[in-house]
Amino acid sequence: MLHRPSYHSAMAWPLHSAAATRTLERQALQGLPKFALMQRAGAGIAQLARAIAPHAERAWVAVGPGNNGGDGLEAAVRLHEMGLAVSVSLAGVPASFPPDAAAAWARACQAGVTIVSPADAPTLASHDLAIDALLGLGGTRPPAGVLATLIGVLNRQPCAVLAVDLPSGLNADTGQPTGECAVDASHTLSLLTLKPGLFTASGRDASGEVWFDDLAVDGASAAPRAVLSPSPQGGPGRSHAQHKGSFGDVAVVGGAPGMTGAALLAARAAHAAGAGRIYVDLLDTDAPSLDPTRPELMFRRHWWRDSGTALKHTTVVAGCGGGEAVRDALPRLLSAATRLVLDADALNALSTDTSLQALLIARRGRGLETVLTPHPLEAARLLKLSTHDVQADRLTAAQWLADRFGAVVVLKGSGSVIARPDGLPCLNPTGNAALATAGTGDVLAGWIGGAWSSSPSAHGLRTAARAASAGFDAACASTWWHGHAADLTASTPLRANDLIEQMHALQRNVAGSR
Repeated sequence: MLHRPSYHSAMAWPLHSAAATRTLERQALQGLPKFALMQRAGAGIAQLARAIAPHAERAWVAVGPGNNGGDGLEAAVRLHEMGLAVSVSLAGVPASFPPDAAAAWARACQAGVTIVSPADAPTLASHDLAIDALLGLGGTRPPAGVLATLIGVLNRQPCAVLAVDLPSGLNADTGQPTGECAVDASHTLSLLTLKPGLFTASGRDASGEVWFDDLAVDGASAAPRAVLSPSPQGGPGRSHAQHKGSFGDVAVVGGAPGMTGAALLAARAAHAAGAGRIYVDLLDTDAPSLDPTRPELMFRRHWWRDSGTALKHTTVVAGCGGGEAVRDALPRLLSAATRLVLDADALNALSTDTSLQALLIARRGRGLETVLTPHPLEAARLLKLSTHDVQADRLTAAQWLADRFGAVVVLKGSGSVIARPDGLPCLNPTGNAALATAGTGDVLAGWIGGAWSSSPSAHGLRTAARAASAGFDAACASTWWHGHAADLTASTPLRANDLIEQMHALQRNVAGSR
């Protein structure tokens, strides 16, 4: 059955690695008649192809030398039977095909499907639909030779391009190309399982619109690598008897000279996310103690030096525009803040100071929650890696950070990863490059702080187990809203202050619909 894993779904779709998918496939084949799984795949591909291009008359299928190619051949037979003029370009020798793919090849020949050599690949304007069945899950090496040639032809097609399982040349686990070329599909039908690489890094651009066909196989026995973040369903709403103290306090510590705007953006975001009171501790002592845009923000100099009671009951967002000045505040915040979001310059200070790292690691053992919100360069500094290393496997890098520091980690970027030391990571399906502008990261950090502060579990209104995941829940929901706001705007880039208002309007609409 075909599914569309929409990012509006309330379901946390499981995402499986290539290794887990292969294991599940072997298990499924043991209980099925010969060729059944490939025939199911071919039927699903043909069904989706007709839905994508209902008026198509001519289709071209690029077929590789493995079972992905066999899936494409089965689809070619189905489309041929539906009356389409189907041509197949073969990258491989049928005599060396795996048994199922060889059987599919024989069926295609018997059905009269037109076979053309890769050298005679179709011209740009000759087809209404193209299907990429070159590599799929089996593509672990950089495409070369005829495979690379056919990928180039697919990428020049003016029609819809449907990738089978995943775009050829894309790593299923990391979402990064395995070499210099990968198919740029308009649609992808993921078979048997959904793969993480479709939802992060370059995979989001390469995959286009992602569909899923489980091939009538129960995947419950396969352990997922991650889950796709579901859309937030909204909280219980606000009762008439609640007041500003019911929704917690947030203190923003940041805004060194020349960077006060970052702290103000974080504070405005925390306020819009639902926190009851917002305190701003600007590290630029000469800056005005007023935000004329949001005069309800309260300015408190050196707030972090106050009593431990204040730190215990306040969610702290530290580092936004903090420069080197934030370093002085970190020992106190790491030692005493019950709920702490660390962003930007706070993360840079941590990356060079082992004593601060020790304080951070100790927090989890003391029952204190922390959320880190690095972009790839900040994550690389914390891990002593290059940015390339982090981007090469974003899921693994985020999990390393979460495990090392005992914190929730939001690794920002295409398909932001939200990882934790005690559970599966989430991949966020929302967002686009409209967020690639100064200040949007400060907005996310502040929004997480506000959402965390105002959540019922932050005030002892849920079970202890639920309270323990409050930071993770706030990070997942905030990241989803942050990206969703960008997806709904026509503005590129989306200015940070406008992003806050867009997110606030979206949440007001959700609250009004309840």
